[in-house]
Amino acid sequence: MKEQLERIKSEALAKMEAADALERLNEIRVAYLGKKGELTGVLKSMKDVAPEDRPKVGQMVNEVREMIEQKLEETKAALAKKAREEQMKREVIDVTLPAKKANTGHKHPNSIALEEVERIFVGMGYEVVEGPEVEYDMYNFEKLNIPKGHPARDEQDTFYINDSILLRSQTSPVQARVMEKQKPPIRMIAPGRVFRSDEVDATHSPSFHQIEGLVIDKHITFADLKGTLAEFAKELFGEDTKVKFRPHHFPFTEPSAEVDVSCFKCGGKGCRFCKGSGWIEILGCGMVHPHVLEMCGIDPEEYTGFAFGVGLERIALLKYEIDDMRLLYENDIRFLKQF
Repeated sequence: MKEQLERIKSEALAKMEAADALERLNEIRVAYLGKKGELTGVLKSMKDVAPEDRPKVGQMVNEVREMIEQKLEETKAALAKKAREEQMKREVIDVTLPAKKANTGHKHPNSIALEEVERIFVGMGYEVVEGPEVEYDMYNFEKLNIPKGHPARDEQDTFYINDSILLRSQTSPVQARVMEKQKPPIRMIAPGRVFRSDEVDATHSPSFHQIEGLVIDKHITFADLKGTLAEFAKELFGEDTKVKFRPHHFPFTEPSAEVDVSCFKCGGKGCRFCKGSGWIEILGCGMVHPHVLEMCGIDPEEYTGFAFGVGLERIALLKYEIDDMRLLYENDIRFLKQF
């Protein structure tokens, strides 16, 4: 029995000396101290030892066990220290190297322009209202006096999900929804993304942004519309900006007009920016059609109102003198970081 214990001790110590990984130490522990280990096997064979020799043999087994356990702990600590030192060598940091500079993002030109427009109209008492981009045909066309077969549908050809659901071609549906739910007076702007079946070029995109405004109250006239847009133009493009209204046609307003502002680059004298005309077109507007008011549950005999719509990208292009709308969507950091 004594020779067997000496052999076990010698083998275990030799294997621990040769171990080069913590996983290997665990295998040695199981092989000698586990439930089916060699020392456990010696203890199980104690029944074959003479009764008077059992205390002596038991003491020898415990001494071998304690020696193996102590050596396992010492070897484990040494291997862990060695692994840590090698890790430190691999992951060494040169503190003399220059630090990596964190790039801080900033607002997109569209976001800057939108916040400016919202600031102007909120300052005049308007509220900002949003609506769904996936809209019903009824709100996008029918309630805006554009029934099926109307020519204006061709100009606003959009993307249909089915016969009655589509991607909105304008933010005017938000105006219809507000008129349905809210009793006048109403003063609101509706910014948001819209969709039309347009080819991509320097001035067109199948997805772009609009800001549409609506005012409904008693005794609202075209003079109120003109004064509002004149104030808006001065706030946005400068105090000396003038506005010009040209007759136009929109199905949901009557009368309707296109609005030009005097060129803020040349002061109206004519330059490359305004193509020599001295004027720049910025938006469309008009008095809300009585039939639109009726369809939204508002009495046109008691209330009148005006509406207007401007392309957000157009404002950004004008304010920052960008000559290609596609630059706003290409995510070229060389372009965007200028703002």
